[in-house]
Amino acid sequence: MEVDVAIVGGGPSGLAAAIRLKQLLPDIEVCLLEKGAEIGAHILSGNVFEPRALDELIPDWRDLDTPVRTKVSKDSIRIFTEKSSYEIPSMLVPKPLHNEGNYIISLSDTCRWLGEYAENLGVMIFPSNPAADYILSEEGRIEGVITGDMGIGKDGNPKENFQPGIEIRAKQTIFSEGCRGSLTERLIQHFKLRDFYDGERKIVPQTYGIGVKEIWKVKPENFTKGYVLHSLAWPLDSSILGGGFMYHEREDQVHVGLVLALDYKNPHLNPYKEFQRYKTHPFIRKVLEGGEPLAYGGRAVNEGGFYAVPKLTFPGGMLAGDCAGFLNTAKIKGTHNCMKTGMLAAEAIAEATEQGDIAGKELEGYYSKFRNSWVWDDLYEVRNFREGFSRGIWFGQAHAFVSYNILGGRGLGGKKPQHSEDWETTGYASEHKPIEYPKPDGKLTFDLNTNLQRANVNHEHDQPSHLVIRNGMENKPTEFSHKLFDGPEQRFCPAGVYEFHEGKLQINAQNCIHCKTCDIKTPGGYIQWTTPEGGGGPFYKGM
Repeated sequence: MEVDVAIVGGGPSGLAAAIRLKQLLPDIEVCLLEKGAEIGAHILSGNVFEPRALDELIPDWRDLDTPVRTKVSKDSIRIFTEKSSYEIPSMLVPKPLHNEGNYIISLSDTCRWLGEYAENLGVMIFPSNPAADYILSEEGRIEGVITGDMGIGKDGNPKENFQPGIEIRAKQTIFSEGCRGSLTERLIQHFKLRDFYDGERKIVPQTYGIGVKEIWKVKPENFTKGYVLHSLAWPLDSSILGGGFMYHEREDQVHVGLVLALDYKNPHLNPYKEFQRYKTHPFIRKVLEGGEPLAYGGRAVNEGGFYAVPKLTFPGGMLAGDCAGFLNTAKIKGTHNCMKTGMLAAEAIAEATEQGDIAGKELEGYYSKFRNSWVWDDLYEVRNFREGFSRGIWFGQAHAFVSYNILGGRGLGGKKPQHSEDWETTGYASEHKPIEYPKPDGKLTFDLNTNLQRANVNHEHDQPSHLVIRNGMENKPTEFSHKLFDGPEQRFCPAGVYEFHEGKLQINAQNCIHCKTCDIKTPGGYIQWTTPEGGGGPFYKGM
């Protein structure tokens, strides 16, 4: 199949790119591939939404029937101790964390709406079609992607319903796969996109966090529409960058979750169980108690910020959205930047098209557009946020206030991360104490298997595992991870995919919710996340 532009990923960036392309070039053929069963099925985020990019993309969106309805009415940051909490005065909160004019949204539902908008403009959207590989010409140019085969059995042989993947050949391909995109990581290595200096930035390795969240329907008397809470400290210790959130969205629905950086040291830490413990805090408990949990999910997030964004262009393609790492960690927001970079990619294609044939060319004008956009300014303003927290959460908070309220984003000497991968910071099991977590009560806190049902996760059982042990690392799970680190993948995975029995690894790939944490934190980096059969994974609504 030949198209003008192929887009990999139906998140906010890919959809914004598709819409912008059709606005500028109504007659071109735009094809968008989405690995989920429908647009939004794999989308999970907090999400407090800054509407800046949406205002530019669809100026009349407020007059339309959209899921973006709940404006922030109250905003607070609290420091949690085990039994109490203290609100930080607004005047001491760093500027990026103020949320006046923002909205609380379900990003999965918002993407569904953007998908419908894109289709009405003529964008061809193909759900349940993951891009499993890219097409590389003999000249080293990207010429499109190949979708994954359907109907392959566990034994690797075709079944009766076998359907081979389809080549989608395009003049330009926009990769907008989201955090730790599988093709993106290969492209970064192949084109050496991190070996890049633009005169202002020497690119550093990307760092990541993991977020786990639930949606609750709470009692009407416990609901405050538009209320945004962010919390620091408990249950995490001061060495871990992270915190909790609670957003009161609509129809008595509350989003509650915990995010923590994946460069934590203690291999016994369990992010899912830390989140369950978080809900027992009196401030959170009083809102959720007597309510009903509706949904659960988890997702890795980029935290590297300004200095970790790689080169964005290469012959025949470009990176847009969170696969390149545009999250503003200080704001705890990235959707606005992801949408805008998708729009910038589309605009670069449109301008180049007016000048001639764009097939296989490197459209460096896209990077120039990024360099001169408010996305650059947004990230530059908080460029040293992550580095400040290398000295601990309390220094990080003081550093953030002085840096962004007084120094315009300039740091106070915080060091950039020296490790190349988050797994390298994991300490030996013998050097850290095991953590005892309270047993779930089945009302406020839940075991993982119970919560997984709320993620609506499903994979075709008879298919090869999409979680692959890298070549030459077959002994890593037993001889390295389990022996030295007590198998932390048993704990950091928010879906119970990894288990050790008598020292041997068992991979329950059917549980995977596509968070990508294993691709980041597994000791030795022995797991490679690849795309499963199309349509598999979680099925999020309202997330």
